[in-house]
Amino acid sequence: MKKNDVSKSRRTLSGELRPEYRFDYRKARPNRFAARMSESSTIVILDSDVAEVFITSEAVNTVLRALIATMPKTSKAKMQRLMTG
Repeated sequence: MKKNDVSKSRRTLSGELRPEYRFDYRKARPNRFAARMSESSTIVILDSDVAEVFITSEAVNTVLRALIATMPKTSKAKMQRLMTG
């Protein structure tokens, strides 16, 4: 490892942010996960404590379907109002 690389990694590990970053977009590659997404997919970001328990999308979906089954039947519009406050 070069001395430059070591100093860069130390800055990153300490949490120091630079005022500006320059990216070399010539090295960019296509998103390899894009093919998995469909038009109707929704991306949800899990908090780290939740992600530790539910490590696969199947696990999350199973629990959410069980929760949905216990919920009273309401319209989507009413559910949206309840969730947004």
